[in-house]
Amino acid sequence: MESTHQHADIVIVGTGHGGAQAAIALRQHGFDGSILMIGRDDAPPYERPPLSKEYLAGEKGFERIMIRPERFWAEKDIALHLGAAVTAIDPHAHRVTLSDGGEVTYGKLIWSGGGDPRRLPVPGAVLPQVFYVRDKSDSDAMMQALADGAKRALVIGGGYIGLEAAAVLRKLGCEVTLVEMLPRLLARVAGEELSAFYAEEHRRQGVDVRLETGVHAVLGEEAGKVTGVRLDNGDEVACDMVVVGIGIVPAVAPLIAAGAAGSNGVDVDEYCRTTLDDVFAIGDCAAHANDFADGAVIRLESVQNANDMANTVARAIMGDKQPYHALPWFWSNQYDLKLQTAGLSLGFDATVLRGDPATRKFTVVYMKHGKPIAFDCVGTMKDYVQARKLLESGCGKIDPAVLADPEVALKDLL
Repeated sequence: MESTHQHADIVIVGTGHGGAQAAIALRQHGFDGSILMIGRDDAPPYERPPLSKEYLAGEKGFERIMIRPERFWAEKDIALHLGAAVTAIDPHAHRVTLSDGGEVTYGKLIWSGGGDPRRLPVPGAVLPQVFYVRDKSDSDAMMQALADGAKRALVIGGGYIGLEAAAVLRKLGCEVTLVEMLPRLLARVAGEELSAFYAEEHRRQGVDVRLETGVHAVLGEEAGKVTGVRLDNGDEVACDMVVVGIGIVPAVAPLIAAGAAGSNGVDVDEYCRTTLDDVFAIGDCAAHANDFADGAVIRLESVQNANDMANTVARAIMGDKQPYHALPWFWSNQYDLKLQTAGLSLGFDATVLRGDPATRKFTVVYMKHGKPIAFDCVGTMKDYVQARKLLESGCGKIDPAVLADPEVALKDLL
């Protein structure tokens, strides 16, 4: 596509889950105007979660993580402008400027820009063997480093991205050291039972897990090869590659510069509208009042949130306005373990354990004022399916002793 002036009735910025689903949902709801998707990636829309799981492990090729086959977009008359970022928005002229020099005017704009990995702010962090996991090229570069003989990896960050990467690297035969600044893994998203379980599991699988440990510098040769990492306690760990998973920074700078409200991401209302006329925002970067967080304004970094917000926007554009109200859910694959989460554990004041973590099949129930608000289900698919129904029903107080009994089906508590 030439970088000239063009127009589309709907311009979608971002070709991840949210952007792709917005385009799909618009066509499903009967929108027959022009749709243009703009993406920084050179590849057509693909799934992001496998980048730190099955794709990195070589278990799924690129074709298997594409959101739709490439021909789908042409068949649905959805234009793709790939390899370009939006650098500026003129909300009055309804125009976006692109990094390749192009300009596009729009009737409505859907921003699904996601986030950029938070960069490691230490000396040596720009060496080529320091990797982040945002897009296909990141995972491809890691796979190339492994093919070139990297055998020792240091993973920074004990959240899901770091833990998933550590699990894959162990599976591929690497020596893995994982460092986390906080006193436990998954500290921002899970309770102590789950943190302790995953720390023990990773250690059992041979990962050297070091908590309350930060990174002072990445060490390297003059040729630019990583040789190790100096930790904040002075220890040095030898390694050939570093994987950084310390969160994301919402990619919303052009929106904020154009006058959209937002401090942590960009603010949206119940129909995912920003404060700019005809501009919506969805997915990881959209700060919204969430019904399952007692109305707190939060950002949710999940495929579920991106897809459900995309459907909300498509309906709103087609005149069928339905407020965003979707139960958050999430999953993580590590080794042969599948964790499925339903609900948000924000502000929980107690936990209930269903089952025995030693069996590697158990559920953690997060309670607030006597009511369950979230479930972390490790290898307990039945609990997860029934927990979603329980939370969607708006359940009241439940006796913790009853919840703790794995013989009591959660569906019987509805």
